[in-house]
Amino acid sequence: MRDWLWMGAGDLGRGIGAGEIDPEALCETFLDAIDGHAHRDTIFTHVTADRARAEAAAAAGRARTGTRRGPLDGVPVSWKDLFDTAGLPTESGSALLKDRVPEEDAEVLANATAGGSVCIGKTHMSELAFSGLGLNPKTATPPNRHDPDRVPGGSTSGGAASVAFGLAPVAIGSDTGGSVRNPAAWNDLVGLKTSHGRVSDRGTVPLVESMDTIGPLARNVEDCALALALLEGTVPPDLAGASLHRRRFLVLADYLETSRDEPRAACQQAIERFEAAGATIERAELPSVAAAMAQTPHLFSPEAYAIWHEAIEAAPHLMFDRILERFRTGRDATAKDVLVAVRRRRAAVAEYLTATAGYDAVLLPTAAILPPKRERLLSDESYYVEENLLALRNTRVGNLLGLCGLTLPTGVPMCGVMALAPPRQEHRLLRLGAAMEAALA
Repeated sequence: MRDWLWMGAGDLGRGIGAGEIDPEALCETFLDAIDGHAHRDTIFTHVTADRARAEAAAAAGRARTGTRRGPLDGVPVSWKDLFDTAGLPTESGSALLKDRVPEEDAEVLANATAGGSVCIGKTHMSELAFSGLGLNPKTATPPNRHDPDRVPGGSTSGGAASVAFGLAPVAIGSDTGGSVRNPAAWNDLVGLKTSHGRVSDRGTVPLVESMDTIGPLARNVEDCALALALLEGTVPPDLAGASLHRRRFLVLADYLETSRDEPRAACQQAIERFEAAGATIERAELPSVAAAMAQTPHLFSPEAYAIWHEAIEAAPHLMFDRILERFRTGRDATAKDVLVAVRRRRAAVAEYLTATAGYDAVLLPTAAILPPKRERLLSDESYYVEENLLALRNTRVGNLLGLCGLTLPTGVPMCGVMALAPPRQEHRLLRLGAAMEAALA
């Protein structure tokens, strides 16, 4: 049974369907592993044992009668603590929301429950989801898979840790500037950033509503594809026969070259494997990317502050000062600043989509840096600001340009390779990701 902790969600689901795995025994195996784990309380905000047992019992009944609801019926899933959970605190990693208890589940959680998945618990996260590092002195900082002295990546920090440490086969997180992909990369997982608006955010604590997206972290591409279908209540894409033969990739040369040594080398090795598997690789710098990225100061913080200013200014002492300052950088933005940035972003998106129309995906390192050491982040403010910006630099390209994105582990610890595709092309991206995954294996 301990082997179940390290199996993919799809394999667990197939085992349930074949009668080889009992959902109730599977649930107890994960609950025992969580309760016995040294980092239980820094990974999970709440372990939903009663709910998990009830859902697992229902899944077991469906398995016995041949009425399973989908491929992940009976499979445990962890949820970032910004998804509303009826009757359970949902606090988005912030003391500002302490004891906030919603009356109903977020729509994606309701969809997943209807699909038969088992809610195993809620996971820690960066404060109000506004950091790519995963450092949260106000609640908890989950561990990094490889080095407890390093941060895990954020803001879906606990979600990544839950999968990386064998406490859940799949985690559901959110991605506003890289918050699914960055912790996935730093913990050697696959992470999917969906297109804005594709997956419902009803019942999700917001950060930047014009950028917020929802997506899974898992051990492989198939599990991300199955989880996306679970969140939407749809049918997953067929990944069989995916190939890189005659696929065309554009590498963002400047983002590759200006990433630090380890991520750059790992990404370059991955690109060479894709080429060996039959892909055509080209390199370029795109002015549209720079144009979109230049709008960052007038898009993220101003909207985030507009959403949260009343709660923040009523009790600023409850916040980690680095996060408080990041919100407040949006305080003095003018309407003109924001509207000009929106128009320039829209133009950059159109230019980018035209420039990349002939490629299957755009490639770059998922993160430009390795995860930094948490103690220095706490003691050195300028270092924190620099590393946080670099942590999200590469992933933010996808959010600003409205793309969907997939990060894959390269085989080099804490280094991911990211593929970006046009909006609403998740199924095509996942097929491409399955072929990339095979080339990297």
